[in-house]
Amino acid sequence: MARIAGIDIPRNKRVVISLTYIYGIGKKTAEQICQKANVDENTRVQDLTNDELDRLREVVNEIKVEGDLRRDVSLDIKRLMDIGSYRGMRHRRSLPVRGQNTKNNARTRKGAKKPVR
Repeated sequence: MARIAGIDIPRNKRVVISLTYIYGIGKKTAEQICQKANVDENTRVQDLTNDELDRLREVVNEIKVEGDLRRDVSLDIKRLMDIGSYRGMRHRRSLPVRGQNTKNNARTRKGAKKPVR
């Protein structure tokens, strides 16, 4: 199993798809990483050589992913809550942040229905 950025990426999938298992890397970024590392996108992870894996690791290390990115996102949310912005208040109350309707939907964000008494 190949480890990149502290994540075990799936061996039997194509490199582009496997890289998307890393937090902060989507399909477009994975394609750019493969191009920069000079690795064929259609190659399966199990067929990669150690040299190719090392090149992929080097390119991924240049990008902010996993723990660093998660920490930055949580600090951004905490900053919004501390300054008391509208978005911060929505985060604090566990309500949808981006203007969605809450009368009929938003069950995921609001949690399970409270029993009626």
